Amino acid sequence: MNNPVPVVQSQPRLADLLTIETSASIFYSYARETKLSELFNDERARTTVLVPTNKAIMALARKPHQGPAPPEEGTVITEQEYDALSKENVLRWVSAHIIPESPIVLESGSYDTLLPGKSVKLEKIEGHTELPDWARIVLDGNIRILDEKQAINGVLYLVDGTVKVD
Repeated sequence: MNNPVPVVQSQPRLADLLTIETSASIFYSYARETKLSELFNDERARTTVLVPTNKAIMALARKPHQGPAPPEEGTVITEQEYDALSKENVLRWVSAHIIPESPIVLESGSYDTLLPGKSVKLEKIEGHTELPDWARIVLDGNIRILDEKQAINGVLYLVDGTVKVD
């Protein structure tokens, strides 16, 4: 009988890291609603994912599926329109947290995200040389990187805020 040989990887995929990172479960739940989540399994992809903690997402006044506040009160839309709008809002929000290259240089500068026209600004905080490079970076002026996890197909940065899409 032929016994299958298990495949052993030296590093997990981004999807594996997101699955076991309990503080990122809300982000991963939103990401799985989109085709972008396929990037997290693709070993050929080189992706940097800025993953907001559950706490950061819960602190949002409007959740990712809600998108920006409606322009006028009393507007009535169908359930189908609401679902389509919610999916588009989630896609835009998740896209704003994915940089389509990895690794990125952790210096002051900016990187385009998968959301067209949206980039994330990195600023290096001077001093604290005892900290790893990733811990001395602030995103968009006020988002701190809490942890870095390496994957076979990219890097996951756990962050304490969310990238604004508006």
